[in-house]
Amino acid sequence: MSSSSRRFGPFRQFLVNPSWTTAQGLKLAGMGQRIDVYIKELPVSYSSTQRIIAELWQTLKPKFAVPLGIARGSSLVILEQTGKNSGYSTRDVCNCSPTDHLCIVGGPEKLDSVVNMRTISKHFKQAGMDVVHSRDAGRYLCDFAYYCSLYHGERRAAFIHIPSSGSLSSAERLVPLLQETIVMMLDQLEEIHCGD
Repeated sequence: MSSSSRRFGPFRQFLVNPSWTTAQGLKLAGMGQRIDVYIKELPVSYSSTQRIIAELWQTLKPKFAVPLGIARGSSLVILEQTGKNSGYSTRDVCNCSPTDHLCIVGGPEKLDSVVNMRTISKHFKQAGMDVVHSRDAGRYLCDFAYYCSLYHGERRAAFIHIPSSGSLSSAERLVPLLQETIVMMLDQLEEIHCGD
């Protein structure tokens, strides 16, 4: 089983994006013997992100992808359910926005992950962890990358916004939490495929 994790390059006040440090921590810690982890840094650029994600799905053919991004000002881990195709008018670091402000011309307006983020967030909330689910990844590069991953991966993706502050922003606490979260996502994916 393979899993792919992507994160973004330097972003606003973050010279080293914490999502990259987290992705490296996940790669180093591993996900167990049956799961291969591949990480790729994405530039904060719509066109590059779109191209890289399409190439990764075509060449690596991962079973599941988990893009990571920073939730500025948040102390929560946010599991995103939905990627949206339109509304990308904010310019990236290259001072560009996507053609017609869309991720994929002709793509559906929104795509939901096959994984139920509400179920996973409930598990962690019951354990007293600051994990929530959301249906709005923000209409910038995070949402854009998520929609592209959902589109090319036939909805086999999950976007995780990691906190920029609070106790879960430390790699020591965040990496084990993300390991458990991703394993739960992959278990859900297995159950879905077994039911087919």
